[in-house]
Amino acid sequence: MTTSSFRSLALPRRAGPSLATAGLGLAAHTAWAHTGVDMGAHHGWLAGLMHPWSGLDHLLVMLAVGVWSALATARVWLAPLSFAAVLWLGAWGAQQGLAVPAVEPMIVASMVVIGVLIALQAAWPAPVVAAIVAGFAWFHGAAHGQELQGGAALAGMVLSTAVLHALGIALGVTLRRWHAWAPRASGALVALAGFYTLLAR
Repeated sequence: MTTSSFRSLALPRRAGPSLATAGLGLAAHTAWAHTGVDMGAHHGWLAGLMHPWSGLDHLLVMLAVGVWSALATARVWLAPLSFAAVLWLGAWGAQQGLAVPAVEPMIVASMVVIGVLIALQAAWPAPVVAAIVAGFAWFHGAAHGQELQGGAALAGMVLSTAVLHALGIALGVTLRRWHAWAPRASGALVALAGFYTLLAR
């Protein structure tokens, strides 16, 4: 896919600043999923289903994976499926007591890197995109696995992740049709949220 494929209708000029302001406002209230609100039952299917939504860092990355897949390659499901599979593996490993170093820095790095790649409209082969997101998925999975217990929770987590990826793909297609710079703006917003999260810690 080339940058010429990112053509569509005009976007109101005020939309960009408004989206950026809203996104950074949400980032100010970021709650890391692995240090967020404990509902007293971090186990079971429902807990796993809700967990990816409990931290803005995880939420943005899972959406961004879908957005980048929609923009970068025709094989839109390869990267999301790779992310979900490695996410489960990382979470399962953490449940078994596997110590994964640098989890928090790598989660922030995933926001920045994937956001920048979207902003640059990096259209790479599907296996390359899948390998990049899968590498980051390992750390997201480890973060979830440190809090979730049992196979049912992991199943709920993966299902919720797939939903977020699907939403991201739909968003990517919409942005591509909306305006030529809309995908770039969405990627920049994710990257800025990553930098903001790093500075706010």
